[in-house]
Amino acid sequence: MGKRSAKPPRAPLRRFKGLDNILLGDVLAVLGRVPRESVHLIVTSPPYNLEKPYAEHDDDLEDREYLAWMKKVWAACKRVLVPGGRLCVNIGENKRQYISNPHYSAFIQQLVGLKMLYRGTIIWNKHSAAKHCAWGSWRSPSNPHVVPRHEYVIIFSKGGWKLDGRVEDVDITPEEFMACTRSVWEFGTESRTRIGHPAPFPEKLPERLIKFLSFRGQTVLDPFAGSGTVGLVAARLGRHFILGDNSPQYCKLAQQRITDEVGLFRQPRIIPVEEL
Repeated sequence: MGKRSAKPPRAPLRRFKGLDNILLGDVLAVLGRVPRESVHLIVTSPPYNLEKPYAEHDDDLEDREYLAWMKKVWAACKRVLVPGGRLCVNIGENKRQYISNPHYSAFIQQLVGLKMLYRGTIIWNKHSAAKHCAWGSWRSPSNPHVVPRHEYVIIFSKGGWKLDGRVEDVDITPEEFMACTRSVWEFGTESRTRIGHPAPFPEKLPERLIKFLSFRGQTVLDPFAGSGTVGLVAARLGRHFILGDNSPQYCKLAQQRITDEVGLFRQPRIIPVEEL
């Protein structure tokens, strides 16, 4: 039997069919169906454009095309956020090209250009990540490489710094709050084999962000949901969720994980965006 979650309060989105469900479709189509100013927190990790073997996505776009696409995604994210709503983007270094301007820096510039308020960057130190063997020249200064052991989480707010909520819906402990305010977070990665997705992040990452940046009963969105970790953790923490992905395979995986592990009040449905 799955873990029980305290049922969150009724949400303003209760008439939206996508609430506490999984939307199957292109990311821009998914975001276009979510009602304007209805989401309190977005936690997501977009494709890194590093040739990951995603089921329904070409992860090897030309950089200019990739960044133009992502700018449209950020504008759509801004539309669905409530005033004061937060956007958290997990992104890694561009290890493929070893360029001096990784995509996370470009994302910051894009979001600032969209008048989003930059709250800061968390460095996720993946201290227990599997060892690599791509050091360039072994034990020689001829061509050594720096192998990233970290990723970034950039955090933005829409329109203002403050998010409204009830004090009784705060569920973060003093110890958790202090840990979240530190700019370096240390915990390991998630197994791709165990989860069944090429780029899953560990539950600890959305757990901290959700408790740190939202109140119980609010709505959390991941438009690049993959294996559904954000929705699973949001439900466990008494939040509503909206998940989106363009892969039927990953949508089914997310549905199964949430149903099995959280024990929701009903099984989340997979809804094609054209049916909303």
